[in-house]
Amino acid sequence: MVNRPIMLNRIVSLAVALALPLGAAVAPVQAEARFDDNEKQEIRKIVRDYLIKNPEVIVEAIQEMRRRDEAAKEAATEKAIAENRDALLRNAADPVGGNRKGTATVVEFFDYNCGWCKRAYPHMLAAAKADGNVRIVFKEYPILAPSSRLAARAALAAARQGKYREMHDRLMRHRGALNEAKIMAVAAQAGLDIPKLKADMAAREIESAIDANLQLAERLGIRGTPAFVIGGKVIPGMMRARQYPAELARARKECGTRNATVC
Repeated sequence: MVNRPIMLNRIVSLAVALALPLGAAVAPVQAEARFDDNEKQEIRKIVRDYLIKNPEVIVEAIQEMRRRDEAAKEAATEKAIAENRDALLRNAADPVGGNRKGTATVVEFFDYNCGWCKRAYPHMLAAAKADGNVRIVFKEYPILAPSSRLAARAALAAARQGKYREMHDRLMRHRGALNEAKIMAVAAQAGLDIPKLKADMAAREIESAIDANLQLAERLGIRGTPAFVIGGKVIPGMMRARQYPAELARARKECGTRNATVC
């Protein structure tokens, strides 16, 4: 026969011990955790009865677990952004648009075969224009198809002719899957010297820039496109123009606390 009051006291003692710092808890836990089989069975019954009478506790526990997981992910992302701030904001290989002296920066990771990237693009431009003080960093992040990397190489090579934005805009407006012929047709429409473009596309520096973006995205926990980094936050998925003001205000506030020269 299980002595229920004594067992409950032991359960309470165990719970208190678990709430103590690790070093202080070791001895009490070891002492109180030695329940025999009958006591373990009784504990299971007490827990089961309690949960049946109070099912909301399960929901609360799941919600708290999710909240803690999200908080841990956000903290890890903020740390990763801080550790990679130069790679995000000051990489000379990245094309920059908007107001180059802007007080807030939007970093976009995108793929030219990504339909959501193409939907998000005009929203980003409209938000930057409405604000007037936003710097845009374009991160070529080709992950969806082999032609994505080909298009990224072409866009970065176009920068060597001073026509990155012309090429980028046309690739973003292109509908349907890309291939080499379509990419070259877009380049011709952008007024690019095609033989020079093809030669520049083979440059090791361009391949290295793309590889660096892929590695950076991995460090930041970015797995898809589009993805935006604004201040100390990664925002996955499409952003609409109406979302930008609050995010930019947050980023500027964060920047002020760091006394940064580029935000």
